[in-house]
Amino acid sequence: MRALEAPPQNPKPWLFAVALNLVRDDGRRAARQGRKLELLKAEQEGSAAPSADQDVERQEKVEAVRAALDQLSDNDREALLLKAEGFSYDEIASALGLSKGAIGTTLARARRRLVEAYRARGKVKDVAR
Repeated sequence: MRALEAPPQNPKPWLFAVALNLVRDDGRRAARQGRKLELLKAEQEGSAAPSADQDVERQEKVEAVRAALDQLSDNDREALLLKAEGFSYDEIASALGLSKGAIGTTLARARRRLVEAYRARGKVKDVAR
């Protein structure tokens, strides 16, 4: 609606930003639905709900991954999130303004940086204990 009222001067980057925001929203929605499905499945199987310790441990892992993602550059984080959402290399390249050939390298480096950031966070946490 905004584009019709006041068209952006350069619509291509604007359109990719809108698409990226939609992907993020869909990812969040899918994560919420996935959690709901896990709970329903657990109820149907008659299994007990996760213990408080398991719940805390799971939440700590989620927070650690989010913190590690926050340490990445916008480009690395967006590349990983788009790939996780099932986008093809062509689509990721278009969204990020990179060549298709650069996407594999970008993803590999982003994964490495994510793992390093996650591990570094774990070491800092261990020292604090």
